[in-house]
Amino acid sequence: MDDEHRVAVVKRLRSIAGHVNGIERMVTEDAYCIDVIKQVQAVQAALNKVNDLILAQHLNTCVIEAVRGDNKQERERVLEEIVGVFEMAQKI
Repeated sequence: MDDEHRVAVVKRLRSIAGHVNGIERMVTEDAYCIDVIKQVQAVQAALNKVNDLILAQHLNTCVIEAVRGDNKQERERVLEEIVGVFEMAQKI
């Protein structure tokens, strides 16, 4: 991952961590359940965005490099990884 993408991902993760801490406070302070659920959903959406950023970077670097390369085993390995990511996403 290049520095620009790494900085963007870390920034988002720090923001998410702050939101999670806020949710913890809400629960501790007995906030309205629906408000807590909405905040949890916002964190889940933010984590999904982080996944999207990381996956896009991976596809545009590692996967393209492997697909364009001469190593058939490496091409198959990265493609299996991508299939595995999508299979895991369907289970969640």
